[in-house]
Amino acid sequence: MTGKALIVIDVQNDFCPGGALAVAEGDAIVPGINAIMNAYDVVVLTQDWHPADHRSFASQHAGRTPLEVIDMPYGPQVLWPDHCVQGSAGAVFHPDLTVDRAHLIIRKGFRRDIDSYSAFFENDRETPTGLEGYLRTRGIDALDMVGLATDFCVQYSALDAARLGFRVRVLPDLCRGIDLDGSMAAALDAMRAAGVAYR
Repeated sequence: MTGKALIVIDVQNDFCPGGALAVAEGDAIVPGINAIMNAYDVVVLTQDWHPADHRSFASQHAGRTPLEVIDMPYGPQVLWPDHCVQGSAGAVFHPDLTVDRAHLIIRKGFRRDIDSYSAFFENDRETPTGLEGYLRTRGIDALDMVGLATDFCVQYSALDAARLGFRVRVLPDLCRGIDLDGSMAAALDAMRAAGVAYR
């Protein structure tokens, strides 16, 4: 049995215009995502879900500012503005996203001491979210990925999915990126090298 899933990455208020970590035109992808949901066997939404004192927040490190990079036990960590705090308006899905079509919502980043970009693993690349098992038991072997942001959470999710043996495609028209110091070009190179289709 084979099937295809749509993985919708972090289409939340804080990543859209006016949010705490807004991605340019982040809201522009919502109608297109809604329009394709019915074409998939499974639809999964991911949701950034941080405690207020998450260690990836610049506010938790004296003298540090957002977008600085520090070393954490699991590797380099970009320090972000406080965003997608559990229970906050910013953590809510964009109001126009058709959430009711989702079969599963995966919350990530809820462990205080480790960030979580990928839909599959925390940033240690070892601690699983459980998404792989869900997809396998649903008979899914191919994934299309959309959402925010291309060069962070979409990229990490795509690379992990490819590493796990899924066929992966990122739909660029339904993603938007941050492009932090060339991160978009690096993300595209990494995804293509891993066999992720980008079209």
